[in-house]
Amino acid sequence: MSPVDGAGASNPNLPVDRAVTVGREPSTNPEQIPELAEVDCPAELQERIETLMARYPDRKSASIPALWAVQERYGWCTPEGIRQAAAVMRVTPAYLESVASFYDLLHTTRVGEHRIEVCTNISCWMRGGDELLDAFRAAAAGEDVFVTGFECLGACDIAPMASIDQRYFGPLLPGEAQTAIDQLLSGDAVLPEKSLEKRPLAGDTPTPGASGGAGEPNGSAI
Repeated sequence: MSPVDGAGASNPNLPVDRAVTVGREPSTNPEQIPELAEVDCPAELQERIETLMARYPDRKSASIPALWAVQERYGWCTPEGIRQAAAVMRVTPAYLESVASFYDLLHTTRVGEHRIEVCTNISCWMRGGDELLDAFRAAAAGEDVFVTGFECLGACDIAPMASIDQRYFGPLLPGEAQTAIDQLLSGDAVLPEKSLEKRPLAGDTPTPGASGGAGEPNGSAI
């Protein structure tokens, strides 16, 4: 069962007239489902969504990855992007909007070109997560960078940490926030010494089929 199928909850922050129950069945009324020929869906996006749907016995299970594909293309889940995905999936835009509005990592309003989520759950909070979040917000002020706190990013071993454009970094100090923002905006590698991707996995001895040589990581951390 997908998260969408089993959610059965609505976003309390939406106005009453827009709050839609997550996980409801897509409308069977064809008048509410946009025609694919009328939404001008990019071929690459259509192909990707169709590939995603083919992975599941129920097309609704592809809702989250389809919306993620929309967000990767447009930077956020735009109304037109949602209509395009709905046309490909043969569901209503309202159904996909209800899914997108429920999950923190899917954005239904425009955000910055770059996205930073700072973990504020207990492990990171005890090690200065709130101060780190404040530092990133101050460093990103006026820039095309979206900074937000996130309840848990599941990387307690590198607390306090942050996800910067979907890559994990930590442990971080508030004083490193400005450096990270400057490197991000200039296109340089962001705090390479703090990147989770650069950390060896458990054991540095090659195993059959692993890509790492002797004394090297056996693969990427993510």
